[in-house]
Amino acid sequence: MKSKEVLEYAKAKKIKVVDIRFMDFPGIWQHFSVPISELNEDSFEDGFGFDASSIRGWQPIDASDMLVIPDPLTAKIDPFFEAPTLVLIGNIADPLTRRPYSRDPRYIAKKAEMYLKSSGIGDTAYIGPEAEFFIFNDIRFHSSTNQAYYKVDSVEGAWNTGREEFPNLGYKPRHREGYFPVPPLDKFQDMRTEMMLTLEKLGIDVECQHHEVATGGQAEIDMRFKPLLEMGDQMIWFKYILKNIANKHEHTVTFMPKPLFGDNGSGMHTHISIWKKGVPLFAGNNYAGLSAAALYGIGGILKHCKALCAITNPTTNSYKRLVPGFEAPINLAYSSRNRSAAVRIPMYSDAAKAKRIEFRTPDPSCNGYMAFSAILMAVLDGIENKIDPGEPLDKNIYDLPPEELKNVPLAPGSLEEALSALKEDNEFLLKGDVFTKDVINKWIEYKMANEVEPVKLRPHPYEFMLYYDI
Repeated sequence: MKSKEVLEYAKAKKIKVVDIRFMDFPGIWQHFSVPISELNEDSFEDGFGFDASSIRGWQPIDASDMLVIPDPLTAKIDPFFEAPTLVLIGNIADPLTRRPYSRDPRYIAKKAEMYLKSSGIGDTAYIGPEAEFFIFNDIRFHSSTNQAYYKVDSVEGAWNTGREEFPNLGYKPRHREGYFPVPPLDKFQDMRTEMMLTLEKLGIDVECQHHEVATGGQAEIDMRFKPLLEMGDQMIWFKYILKNIANKHEHTVTFMPKPLFGDNGSGMHTHISIWKKGVPLFAGNNYAGLSAAALYGIGGILKHCKALCAITNPTTNSYKRLVPGFEAPINLAYSSRNRSAAVRIPMYSDAAKAKRIEFRTPDPSCNGYMAFSAILMAVLDGIENKIDPGEPLDKNIYDLPPEELKNVPLAPGSLEEALSALKEDNEFLLKGDVFTKDVINKWIEYKMANEVEPVKLRPHPYEFMLYYDI
C-alpha cells in the first residue's frame, strides 16, 4: 500500500491506534503507539522522533535524537490489542541529515538486496527459515552474587513421568523422540495451529507446523520462502505471534537455542536461492542438480562460516547447541540429504525452482535482518570469487574415522571464537556498504561487553557439582 491507501485502509477498519515498530541492534522488536489522529501522509516522510540512546547498541546520550519513518508497505492490524491497532514497521533515520541509520538492522537488509541487484548476479534472494522453538509451561531463573539457577517445565517433559498431576496420564515424549507423534503424546497441536492460522491471517504464508525432536514441547512452524527484506519483516512478526499466543494460553515460547540439557536444541535451518528476471540461478547439471553459481555460493558460506556464526548464532547459549551429536551441523562441509553437514542440498524435488542451499548452522536467537543479509553476502562473495567448496561429504560425519574427520573444519565452539573470526574476516560483509565497519565493530563490542564477559565472570552451577569439595 501507498501512504494514502494506508490512511484509507485505517479509516475503513476503524483503526484507533497506530503502533510504530522497529528492531533494536541485538534483535528485539521495540514499539510506541500514537492515536490515529497523529498519522497523516506527511508522517510517512517526516517520521516520529524518539530517544535512540535508550536503544541497545545505538546512540550516545549526547546524540540521542533519531527518527523512525513508517513504511506503508508493512501495514498490518495487530491481532492481540484490545483497541483496533494498525502496526507500521519503520526505518530509522538521522533527524539532521535525513540519512538512513547504519545500525538499523532493517536498513542492512535493504542494502543487501540493493547490492545483489548492483552485482548483476541476480535481482532477488529468496529466504526460507525453519525456526524451531520450545513451548514451556513455566520458566524461572535468577542470578546474583551468591546464587544462580534456572528451571523450565513442561507438561510434556520426559522428566515429569513420575510427577503428581492429579492424575498424571503419561504420554510424554521421551528424549529425542518427539518428532511427529500424534496426540495425546503431542499436546500442543491446537496451539500450534492457532499460531499457524494467525500468521496466515496476517498474510504470512505457512507451509506446515509440527512437533520437533526434543521432549518438553519443541516445535517448528515453517514459513514459505520470501524475498530477503520481506522475510526479515515476517520473521519478527513470527516471533511476536508465537510468543503472544503462547502467553494467551498461559504458556511461554522461547527461541533460546539450548534450553534443555541432554536433548536437541533449536536451530534455524535457512534456505537461500538467487533468481534473476524470474529465472532460478541455482539449478544446473552439477552435483545434486546444482549450478556452478550455487556451488560457488556454498564455497562462500563454508569459507566465511566462522565469521557468519557471530551473526547467525549470536548468543553464548548458541554454542551449547553447536557441539558434536544431536544432528548439530558443526562440520563445515556440504552434502545432499546429509543432515550432519553445515550445508545441505534438499532433494525433495528436481524442479529448477526448488533448487536451493540449506545453511543448517544458524539458530533462531539471531536478528533475522542481519543474519539473512550476512548469509547472502557470503553466497555472493563465493559466486564473485568462484570459491570452490571442495568435494561433497556424503557420509555420516559422526561415523568417520579420526583420520578423515580431522580434515573436516568445524564451526566455532563459542561466541567469543565467532566474534574473533568476524573481527578477522569481514571484508565480504563490507561490499556495497551493506555492513559498515561501525556496525561490525559495535556488534563485537556490544556482544563482548554485554554477553561474553558477563557469562565468563559468573560461576556456573555445575562447577559446584565438580569442584565444591576440591
